Amino acid sequence: MTARILFAGDRSSSGKTTIVAGLLSALCNRGLNVQPFKVAMDYIDPSYHTWITGRACRNLDGYLMPEKIILEIYFHASNGADISVIEGVRGLYEGFEGDLGSTAQLAKILKVPVILVVDARSITRSAAALVKGFKEFDPKVQIKGVILNKMGGDRHAFKARKEIENHTGLEVLGIIPRNDSMHLAMRHLGLVPVLEGKTRHEGFVERLGKIREIVEEGLEIDRIMEIAGQSEQLPEPESDLYKRNDLGLGIRVGVAIDEAFNFYYKDNLELIELSGAEVVPFSPLHDNILPKVDAVYIGGGYPELYAEELSQNSSMFGSLDQAHQRDIPIYAECGGLMYLSNEIEWGGHKHEMASLIPGRVKPGDVRVVSYVSGQLIKDCLLGSRGALIMGHEFHHSKIVMDEEVEYAIRLERGTGINCGWDGVCQGSIVASYTHIHSGSYRSFPLQLIIFGKNARSK
Repeated sequence: MTARILFAGDRSSSGKTTIVAGLLSALCNRGLNVQPFKVAMDYIDPSYHTWITGRACRNLDGYLMPEKIILEIYFHASNGADISVIEGVRGLYEGFEGDLGSTAQLAKILKVPVILVVDARSITRSAAALVKGFKEFDPKVQIKGVILNKMGGDRHAFKARKEIENHTGLEVLGIIPRNDSMHLAMRHLGLVPVLEGKTRHEGFVERLGKIREIVEEGLEIDRIMEIAGQSEQLPEPESDLYKRNDLGLGIRVGVAIDEAFNFYYKDNLELIELSGAEVVPFSPLHDNILPKVDAVYIGGGYPELYAEELSQNSSMFGSLDQAHQRDIPIYAECGGLMYLSNEIEWGGHKHEMASLIPGRVKPGDVRVVSYVSGQLIKDCLLGSRGALIMGHEFHHSKIVMDEEVEYAIRLERGTGINCGWDGVCQGSIVASYTHIHSGSYRSFPLQLIIFGKNARSK
C-alpha cells in the first residue's frame, strides 16, 4: 500500500497549493516517486503537480464520481509510487451539499491522514480554537497535524504553536513565514497554467525553486512522511474504468495541446489509448494543418490570451474546415468552443477565429465555476438522446450566437452557452462550455471514437 497524505485548507486561499507544490518538489528532490492528486475538477493546480513530479496528476471528485471509481483512479495512478500527495479544494468541509463533493468526503473515502493548512496571519490563540473546531467537527476525518501559514515572525509562531498543541493535541508540522516568494502567478480563473507560465512569465521556473527552499526549511518533512506511512489499508477495487478494448484500433484522435489549449484530464486521454486508438497531439498555435486524424478533441485553455496568434494561423482554420466538410467528428470544450467561433473580442481587440460555429466571444459578466448536470436532447458524438451528463464549467467568457443553432445538451444545473442550453451541434461538431470527465460520464471518449471510425469508413 502506497503511503498517502492529504493537505486541506481552513479556507480558500489558505496557501495550500503553493505549500503542496513546494513539498512535491522537495520529495522529488529526495529521489522519491511521488503521485499527485487534486480533489475536485480543476486543470491548473494539477498542471503544476504533473510538471513537478513527472507523473500525471489525477482528479478525484466525490460529487461527480462514485466511490468505486474514486478508489479505482487512486489505485491505478498510485501504482509504482513511493507516496501519494493529495491536495484538497477550498476549505476542508466545503462541499456541493453537506459533505458531498468536499475534501472531507474524499479524506474519508480514502482513509487518508489529513494535514490542515491554516492561514494564521494575525491570530495565535484563535488559531487553536479554529483547529479544535475543525478536529471535532467530524471525528471520522483523520486530522493528524497542522501547518501554520503566513506567519509574522518567531514570536507569532511560538505562541500559535503552543496554543494549538496545548488545546488540540495536534502537532504543528510546519511554520511558513509571510514571504512574497510564496506566490505563484495568478489571473482571473486562478493560477497561470504551467505551459503558459514557462513561456510568458520571466522567472517562473526559478520561483518554484525558491518555494521549495522555503517549504524544506519550514516543514517537518520526515514526520509528514512518517504519518503518510501510517495510512490505513484500503480495499482495492476490481478494474472497471481502465479496461483495455479494441474499439479504437487504427483510429487516430487529434488532441490540441499547446500554450492556448491544455485543459485535459489524463483519464480522458488514457481511455482513448486503452481503446487501441492513438492520441495525436497538434498545436492550433504552431502547426499549419491538422495531422492525419479520424477525430479531433479541442480542450479548454485560454485562447483569448493568444487570440492574435491564433487568428494569424489561418491555414489551421482551413484545415479544420476541411475536416468538418469530411464529417470528421470535432469535440470542443470551453476554450475549444471559443476557438471554433467566428471571433474573440477581448481587451478591446477583435480577432477572427475558425468560424465553424456562428458565435462571437466576449468577456463574461461573471466568473462561472460550477458543477453542471443535464441530458442529451439528440443523438450526437457524446452519446444517445436521453443520456444523463454530469460535468463542470469553468469560464469567464460568454458567447453570443449570430443565428439560431441546435444544442445537444439541456442543463438542469449550470449556465452553459445560453440559459441552460449547451453543446452547439453543427454537423459533426459538438462544442460546449461543459467539461466532461470519463469517470463521471462513461460514454466519453468512446462515442467520439465510434464517430471517428464511422467517418473513416465513409
